[in-house]
Amino acid sequence: MGIIVDAGERVFHLQGKDTSYCLQIVRDGYLAHLYWGRKIKTYSGSNPIRFVGRSFSPNPDPSDRTFSLDTLPQEYPAYGNTDFRAPAYQIQLENGATITDLRYQKYEIYRGKPQLSGLPATYVEDEREAETVEITLEDSLIGLRVILMYTVFEHDNVITRSVRLQNHGSQPIKILRALSASIDFRDDQFDLLTLYGAHINERNVVKRSIVPGIQGIESRRGASSHQQNPFMVLMRKNADEDHGEVYGFNLVYSGNFTAQVEVDQFHTTRALIGINPFDFSWYLEPGDFFQTPEAVLVYSHEGLGGMSRTYHRQYRTRLCRGTHRDLLRPILVNNWEATYMKFTAEKIIEIAKAGKEAGIELLVLDDGWFGKRDNDKSSLGDWEVNTHKLPRGLKDLAGRVRKLGMEFGLWFEPEMVSVDSKLYRQHPDWCLHVPDRNRSEGRNQLVLDLSRKEVCDFIIGAVTKILASAPITYVKWDMNRHMTEIGSAALPPERQRETAHRYMLGLYYVLEEITSRFPDVLFESCSGGGGRFDPGMLYYMPQVWTSDNTDAVSRLKIQYGTSIVYPAITMGAHVSAVPNHQMHRDTSFELRGHVAMSGNFGYELDLTKLTAKESVQIKEQVQLYKDIRVLVQFGDFYRLLSPFEGNLAAWMFVTEDQSEAVVFWYQVLAEPNAPLATLRLKGLNPDCGYQEIGTDKVYGGDELLYTGIAIPRVRGDFHSLLWRFKRV
Repeated sequence: MGIIVDAGERVFHLQGKDTSYCLQIVRDGYLAHLYWGRKIKTYSGSNPIRFVGRSFSPNPDPSDRTFSLDTLPQEYPAYGNTDFRAPAYQIQLENGATITDLRYQKYEIYRGKPQLSGLPATYVEDEREAETVEITLEDSLIGLRVILMYTVFEHDNVITRSVRLQNHGSQPIKILRALSASIDFRDDQFDLLTLYGAHINERNVVKRSIVPGIQGIESRRGASSHQQNPFMVLMRKNADEDHGEVYGFNLVYSGNFTAQVEVDQFHTTRALIGINPFDFSWYLEPGDFFQTPEAVLVYSHEGLGGMSRTYHRQYRTRLCRGTHRDLLRPILVNNWEATYMKFTAEKIIEIAKAGKEAGIELLVLDDGWFGKRDNDKSSLGDWEVNTHKLPRGLKDLAGRVRKLGMEFGLWFEPEMVSVDSKLYRQHPDWCLHVPDRNRSEGRNQLVLDLSRKEVCDFIIGAVTKILASAPITYVKWDMNRHMTEIGSAALPPERQRETAHRYMLGLYYVLEEITSRFPDVLFESCSGGGGRFDPGMLYYMPQVWTSDNTDAVSRLKIQYGTSIVYPAITMGAHVSAVPNHQMHRDTSFELRGHVAMSGNFGYELDLTKLTAKESVQIKEQVQLYKDIRVLVQFGDFYRLLSPFEGNLAAWMFVTEDQSEAVVFWYQVLAEPNAPLATLRLKGLNPDCGYQEIGTDKVYGGDELLYTGIAIPRVRGDFHSLLWRFKRV
């Protein structure tokens, strides 16, 4: 049973595979948080909420000085009604007041999981997979009704939360803050782990102890961003990669977000995640509702690794959608670092022929194929073929590539407009802008105003026309600047602070339309690489270009950090030329290949300029990846050595039935008199034997797990090793 209700104690008990989440209606209808952690059969109140009078914690009922919202662990708290901590929501009335008082009204439990209006979210394919409870809270004075939605996936440790705010009053209200989830823990013995970075340096892992006060992360850039990912983990002090309790929070949203932790004066911890309230408001007319994005909460008592594998399974099977969700992803070659925008049709065909010879399956034509696009100064928005470069058009080029036995893919950046473009000259008001203010540019471009339906429909029409004109089976959807001067010519003054969120709703509408029209096209998200690597985009596009940085050493950290929450099948990873174009570093072909094979494998170099040795190496790499592809893309992922903690990195993939495994080990720099190293494996069956493929050696699973394998001594910088094992 997924959700148990004790009517007498007014307790809701959500049960997943190995987790319980309990909440209770206390006093006069306040919804309190009781417990989230390892699964318990029954909640009988062994550790109840205790009410103790605290100085400077006011009392809603003056006759009971032991009760205050300032000390109550709550499920969806407000500010100003005796709770001084950060609130989950805030409403402003027409008279300027911001005080609300939500009380429990009713609940409804049903099998399955509903879709969210206009927003991406996890889903079920069979209603028996999950159970949902909707708990309605109401402020009867103003007619505000808040529905808290909880879904528990019964065969995993996943609980999702979202909120719907409804105006049943007679006057408009303004939403100033509407987060998706809030949880009050009764202590503060946690470390906080987040993923920070920059363009070409995404998702670095940082962990620090939480302290009294507020700490957290956010984006104000109009995108989930390179700088911070909409994800955080609370880790118990003894937790590590394989042991201890961890609590993951991830927002299914691609825009401005906040994720924060507050430790109060009594050393309790409040965790919050949702749309960033900075520069946000929503004008809610009577009868209207506002839907928050979904927060995906994952509990693990098996450390970060257990949490990661739960997120990986959930996102791979119940967030990503469409034809390609369960299909092997193709090995591709992208022409970007080979030619940039200086190419001809014949040059692209030469690269395709070399790719076919190597066994590569897909050629992707990147930026520069449209308008008068010879550099980044013009033509975004003019989605017409550049006949100077492609005199016989896209259909001919794609057809010639297809005749070689390869698929054909194409790059777009539909959310942007160049100042030097026909589209901008025709519709200068279609970009985000504020009247009488400067329109700042990034990469010589402005952001189209996707809060406007006519702009969304233009993008849908332009992309549809191109995709219908040629045999295109892959799209790389890019977005290369963040929002400034956030305003819309189509919105009234009281709705201007809705623009950034309305943009995201417009983007999701566009993506739903286009991906539905072209279900057989494999879409890959990109935002200057990994600037929008989030669950919201994965709902529409089942893979992401992980970073514009293709340097193998940099990618060790980028891909390791990304793996904390996102599965390998979602990560685009390519071998590029050396010196690397971003880091100007020379690394071995072997290292570059082994790093890229740990995601969706491809190449980003000029295949027509390879040495004879490199041509052989590429063929060998392509064949090797084809041999292990199903394991990498659909297997369970285990982190073995962290590149954030030393000079080495290692990870491995294991099939779900534990019958096969592939192990990768990496050394960045050589060390003098380095110790003799051993690598202990994970995820294998200790009761089975495993043959090392390519040899006649057989080891017990227990031996590989507990004793480990010896790392051969290697000389020089930038080395990698790979082992494959098969159960016998």
